[in-house]
Amino acid sequence: MSTRTLAAIALAATLGAGTSLPASAATTWDLPLAWPDGNFHVENAKRFAAEVSKATSGEVTINLHPGGSLGFKGPEMLTSIRDGLIPIGDILLNQQVGEAPLIGVEAIPYLSNGFEDLKRLHGHWRPAVEKLAASKFNQKFLYMVPWPRQYVYTKVEAKSVADLAGIKIRTYNKTTTDMFNRIGMTSVQLPWGEVVPSLAAGTIDGVTTSASSGVDGKFWEFLKYMYPTNHVWSSNAVSVNLDAWNALKPEHRAAIEEVARRLEPEFWEVSRKEDEAKVKVLTDNGVILGTVTPEMFAEMKAKTAPMLDEAVNAIGPEARAIVDAYQKGG
Repeated sequence: MSTRTLAAIALAATLGAGTSLPASAATTWDLPLAWPDGNFHVENAKRFAAEVSKATSGEVTINLHPGGSLGFKGPEMLTSIRDGLIPIGDILLNQQVGEAPLIGVEAIPYLSNGFEDLKRLHGHWRPAVEKLAASKFNQKFLYMVPWPRQYVYTKVEAKSVADLAGIKIRTYNKTTTDMFNRIGMTSVQLPWGEVVPSLAAGTIDGVTTSASSGVDGKFWEFLKYMYPTNHVWSSNAVSVNLDAWNALKPEHRAAIEEVARRLEPEFWEVSRKEDEAKVKVLTDNGVILGTVTPEMFAEMKAKTAPMLDEAVNAIGPEARAIVDAYQKGG
């Protein structure tokens, strides 16, 4: 019997417990994450699970399964929750654009310049994404936390965009794949679980990701340089299947929502501090933190600038309204 079949049976049992047993029956959810134990998203989820247990007097238990140990890959998480294979999961939103292009708005290259810009963008974008999650994917986002800034990791020094030409770089969604192809690199789109094996096998010789993932993958064993290109922003959402959610007692739903609201700002602050801490780990292990010159940054922006209108036009009027409102400073 497959892992997913077992997970579906477990969810069915959970829902059954919520609908046919006495209201006092306890609920247990399994929450898979693609990230290894110790990653800050996993640590945030541990705290969330502990607070949920406390807020529900132990009647709702969330068991974490980091490192893809339940067999669910990151790009499949949105649909796995929708289909009831798992009751709750941690979703890297920018990997879901094939299912829902609107989810990719925050990952348009150079749309946001930092956490404060991203927070403003979320004010316009997040309500639309949450509505989409409920109506099309039968789920509810409990909290959302961005990754720290993005880097380009390479084996060779890069003082200009020309120095990046032809490097086979791991990308993680359609946007980053298109972006680095335009810059002149050779994109290889891979889920996180395939990155380290591909580095070890020599099938890629560069990676774009955060400092957090650089530490998770012990990139110092494979790559020599890291460059803070800060090209896109991306967030994770912890999302729950609406059937599982609605099977909870109303007071438990209210308690869990309160926990999520209270912890989310703290989780954003964890992400802010994560970058500095993980860059130190990488450099202490021999990775060289390179400098992106103003000329290099300007050229990367110029080569990818058309992607904003292309993305917005492809997604549709809703994306245009979100981006316009954000860029007007609202």
